[in-house]
Amino acid sequence: MTAAASAHIDPPTDLWPAPHARGAVDATVTVPGSKSVTNRALVLAALAGEPGWLRRPLHSRDTLLMAEALRTLGTKIEEGVGPDGTGEAWRIIPAPLRGPATVDVGNAGTVMRFLPPVAALADGPVRFDGDPRSHERPLHGVIDALRALGTRIDDDGRGALPMTVLGGGGVEGGTVEIDASSSSQFVSALLLSAPRFNQGVEVRHVGSRLPSLPHIRMTVDMLRAVGAQVDEPEHGGAPDVWRVAPSALRGRDLVVEPDLSNAQPFLAAALVTGGRVTIPDWPERTTQPGDELRRIFTGMGGSCELTAEGLTFTGTGRIHGIDVDLGEVGELTPGIAAVAALADSPSTLRGVAHLRLHETDRLAALTKEINELGGDVTETEDGLHIRPRPLHGGVFHTYHDHRMATAGAVIGLAVEGVEIEDVATTAKTLPDFPTMWTEMLGA
Repeated sequence: MTAAASAHIDPPTDLWPAPHARGAVDATVTVPGSKSVTNRALVLAALAGEPGWLRRPLHSRDTLLMAEALRTLGTKIEEGVGPDGTGEAWRIIPAPLRGPATVDVGNAGTVMRFLPPVAALADGPVRFDGDPRSHERPLHGVIDALRALGTRIDDDGRGALPMTVLGGGGVEGGTVEIDASSSSQFVSALLLSAPRFNQGVEVRHVGSRLPSLPHIRMTVDMLRAVGAQVDEPEHGGAPDVWRVAPSALRGRDLVVEPDLSNAQPFLAAALVTGGRVTIPDWPERTTQPGDELRRIFTGMGGSCELTAEGLTFTGTGRIHGIDVDLGEVGELTPGIAAVAALADSPSTLRGVAHLRLHETDRLAALTKEINELGGDVTETEDGLHIRPRPLHGGVFHTYHDHRMATAGAVIGLAVEGVEIEDVATTAKTLPDFPTMWTEMLGA
């Protein structure tokens, strides 16, 4: 039985009535900072040779878990205003990494995968544990790679949490082969800490297709911005091979971009209701996967304009089905599936088999929840096939998955009587989503 199929046995509690749109939305929605950027920046700042600033960081469960974990390892993180006396910011002051320590990863993939290499640099044992679902998520790529590089890890042979990294104060580094086909975070995890390895690292991916490449590009760009030397496939390197040289990292004054993936439900609202939504501060250039929403949602019937004020997305009131490979932007799948269930023609979402190993089995969960509202969704080997059908109200279960919750809210715009179970799970990356959603609708 899959995690999605077994996640709820008891009657659901804590139901949130998803607001039904009475007309076209017309709103400006300020989206908080990127989780992916915030957590990468925290790791790099903790490994730097000097203090740094992180402005407009995301305050969510995943980022607060990362910050607290780094504090547990010895890094000092002060919350306050920026260096010019304005704006919310974190001051990160590196310090020698140390154990013994215990890290709570929650269900955050970035915390459970990015921090074991950091812990390998610490002097002393570091235990990792988290939510029950975290024990089911793959970690073998990081564990096997660190062992190959000489780090001792006690995981009782599970290849998953809970585990203890027996930090020896340093990592020799060198060449390592990993299968990162289940998560690109395995590659990013090694690259982020590699400048502190004695020999740096050469990471060779040897499995099937590598998902979510934009997230690896984000890691590479952020490493280079703090002074690391990185060779990657797109810049003359061998396919699926990344090299990071040993070096000292600089502290930075970094402004965190808005989380474009978290903009998805609000852009979807414009598409579903035939309205208009503006997201301020949308970057002209970014490695965030969420930037692909401009292309994907335009293909489903909307239009967008990027100006100095931000991105304005406009819907026509008609939604078209789409056949799209989401292998590089898998995190967008739940929201796209929700919109596709309301379209005027079928959709096929491909390249996302790895979503079965995310916060929940997202493919099984989306299939079950949309079908229980009257939909017609079938799982394929690597994705979903969605045939639009008239939907009705009902309980939309989230399985403690923030993107399932926002997907259900999108469906609720067009379908009366949808109730979201545990909408509070959106706090993982999007604090106060219910208030933002109702304010967008003018409620």
